Amino acid sequence: MNGVGKLKRKRNRYIICLLLPSIVLPMIFTYYPMLKGSMMAFQSYNLMDISNIKWIGFGNFRKLFAPNPSNSFYTILGNTLKWVCVSLFFQFTIGFGIALLLKKKFRGSGIYQGLIFFPWAVSGFVIGIMWRWMFNGTSGVINDMLRRIGMAGEPIGWLADKKTALYSCIFANIWYGIPFFTIMITAALRGVSEDLYEAAGVDGANAWVKFWRITVPSIKSVLLLTLLMRVIWIFNFPDLIYSMTQGGPAGSSHIVTSYMMQLVQSLDYGLASAVGLLSILFMIFFVIIYLTATKHLSEADE
Repeated sequence: MNGVGKLKRKRNRYIICLLLPSIVLPMIFTYYPMLKGSMMAFQSYNLMDISNIKWIGFGNFRKLFAPNPSNSFYTILGNTLKWVCVSLFFQFTIGFGIALLLKKKFRGSGIYQGLIFFPWAVSGFVIGIMWRWMFNGTSGVINDMLRRIGMAGEPIGWLADKKTALYSCIFANIWYGIPFFTIMITAALRGVSEDLYEAAGVDGANAWVKFWRITVPSIKSVLLLTLLMRVIWIFNFPDLIYSMTQGGPAGSSHIVTSYMMQLVQSLDYGLASAVGLLSILFMIFFVIIYLTATKHLSEADE
């Protein structure tokens, strides 16, 4: 029995040693920085004035939401709402349409799928640099195409104009995010039995009725979960904006997360941490919605 007990203890120690990195590393590189950053949100923590680091309570948050004309945070919140909602709507709509086309195999469908899925394999910063070149006001492809078809005379400074900078970034984000919905929805559509469509056809149902009565109900769980997941993803994705405009001109294309990056670069860690804490709270809110929706959908399927 002693030999068996020693063997069990040795096995348990071995299992603990294997699990230890998965516990310690997240605590060091994820949870400790998160806790430290949350504490900084309540401090005056500017590396340009490191001798004056002190607790200021909700001072950083009051500064963010101060009702004065020079405060751009309300504009940034509006930009973030546009960034998420407009990107999500077109990514989902176009991705769903392409998924319907890819549902059935056709000649050259493999090559077409590869071309559709290609953007998803490329870094967001690389995509941003590519689109920054395409939207270039003097030598960009977009201006060249518009001039050739007679839709523009003078070059348009897409990224240099406050009215168009954010929407140019949104356009690039739509292009970048379409493959996500295409991949997820195509996989879901191919799981719907063809027998359902054949039975509906026998009963005289047209394509529109089949879509709303068979297709959508059959993949509604996938649609809802991908939408919720993508909201979190888009909100926490400043890569394109930072590589295309760096939030300019004059901060007109900043969203919450890109603004936080700018504050970090300006060494105002206290204010940056306050913005980061607000972002974390938003993410937690949507994670709760995501988990609740997952639970209800699982119960409904059962």
